[in-house]
Amino acid sequence: MAYVYSLFSNPYVLVLISMLIPIVLSLRMYPVIIYLVKSKNLMDEPIERSMHTAKTPTLGGVGMFITFTLTLITAGMLLGLSQADLIKLLSLLAATITLMFLGIKDDLLGLAPKKKFMIQVLAAMLVIVLTDVRIASCYGLLGLEELPYWASVGFSIFVFLAVINAYNLIDGIDGLAGTIAIIVSTTFGAFYWLNGRYFMVAVSFALIGALIGFLRFNLSTRLKIFMGDCGSMFVGFLLAYQAISFLEFNATMVTPYTIHVAPIMAMAVLSYPILDTVRVFIIRISQKRSPFSADRNHIHHRLLTLGLSHKKATLTLGIINILVIALAFLIKDLYINLQLYLLVLVVPLLYFSPWLLFKPSGKKAKMQRKRTLAMLRSKLTNFLG
Repeated sequence: MAYVYSLFSNPYVLVLISMLIPIVLSLRMYPVIIYLVKSKNLMDEPIERSMHTAKTPTLGGVGMFITFTLTLITAGMLLGLSQADLIKLLSLLAATITLMFLGIKDDLLGLAPKKKFMIQVLAAMLVIVLTDVRIASCYGLLGLEELPYWASVGFSIFVFLAVINAYNLIDGIDGLAGTIAIIVSTTFGAFYWLNGRYFMVAVSFALIGALIGFLRFNLSTRLKIFMGDCGSMFVGFLLAYQAISFLEFNATMVTPYTIHVAPIMAMAVLSYPILDTVRVFIIRISQKRSPFSADRNHIHHRLLTLGLSHKKATLTLGIINILVIALAFLIKDLYINLQLYLLVLVVPLLYFSPWLLFKPSGKKAKMQRKRTLAMLRSKLTNFLG
């Protein structure tokens, strides 16, 4: 048994096992979940704003939750966790179980946004209060340094809610949410690996394995399944947890790999859900609608109007996300507020660059061009009288 413990403490073995277990479990589990969902007719019905035309099984998040949880418990047992990490494991499982039941109920029956926010706050509080994982410093960003405890807790809850719901909003086309989450978890997981934070390494790479297993079916044409709200809330919570742990570690520990501008790096890693959410909220509010009302104004929807397929749109946005992360690494030695200004200027340009690189094609793109031209002619006619 001692040999097993020592083997699992090897970071290379830890990464490999944490990814392989959920992938293997997914291959056996998802066909069963898809069969059960179809037999109970718990399907996602296509509506006007849907990007699919046929009934599709949902509740894919259940499979991710089960494979992730089993892997994390196994890793925790083999790692021989410290008391602090054991408390983190138990509080994380309690929070994700809470969100999983919330998401399942939302997928099956629908829930009011206020009720969802209340449960999300509860899940965030479970982790923050029990483990003290929170954002305690702003690193001098916009002149802010250490935060009072109450402000730290409040801001950490806000970040949890913001990331959970921003991630939910990008789950609009096949493969996108899973791909972005893999990029985010890989970046944070690599950082934890370099710094010997093996519990967090297990969290990051178990999630990556669960996402890879899910994408195998999400991108399938025969055995297709959607993540559902249960999946997007579960994954979004884990992304927020990784980001907040990343900020906490860099604020309190000094290692050869410490990042002294951690907020900038975290924003770069999560750049797509942040930018897309801010963009659609601005559009909806400008149209005097609720910022939480659904529409097809997301960046990934706009890419489809250019004639890109779901897979090409996902690949395009994934590559841009990686470029933004690389940019953040390149400028990490600059003054932190200057980095923020550069990201605010450059990141939107990178995500909107496909409009310069791809020529609209297909019937939808042609119809969109005709509508745009007709609107411009109408406005010009009205202006000229």
